[in-house]
Amino acid sequence: MKVEVREPSTELEWNNYYELRYRVLRAPLHQPLGSEKNEGDSTGVHFALYEDRILKAIARLDQSAEKIAQVRFVAVESTVQGKGYGKIIMTAVENAAKDRGDEQMILHARDYAVDFYLKLNYTLVEKSYLLFDVLQHFLMEKKLN
Repeated sequence: MKVEVREPSTELEWNNYYELRYRVLRAPLHQPLGSEKNEGDSTGVHFALYEDRILKAIARLDQSAEKIAQVRFVAVESTVQGKGYGKIIMTAVENAAKDRGDEQMILHARDYAVDFYLKLNYTLVEKSYLLFDVLQHFLMEKKLN
């Protein structure tokens, strides 16, 4: 079994990347196709975790402010959740943020994902927003030193 984390490089890989993002993060909330993309996709750094060349997890790294990174759109294929792929991709995102000089990572975790991020040493800051008026998110942060 070979696991690698990298940016998608072909049209098919990009299609699979956005399809996974839609299926895991938008379809369960009854959002339309296309809602999985936003303006930050053109400037963010994209991460895709492949196991034996099959996409299993994704994430996007944004610059929130000077020295502050933000991870968004973290999604793991539902059939492999709990196998450590979320931790692997988050480690890759955090390392990339450190490499570019960021000192802090923030994220807005869905209510059901808060415990996952706590295990990765993120701190719960506050209740942040309600996505699509149904899904509570929480601001979390972590020092990257």
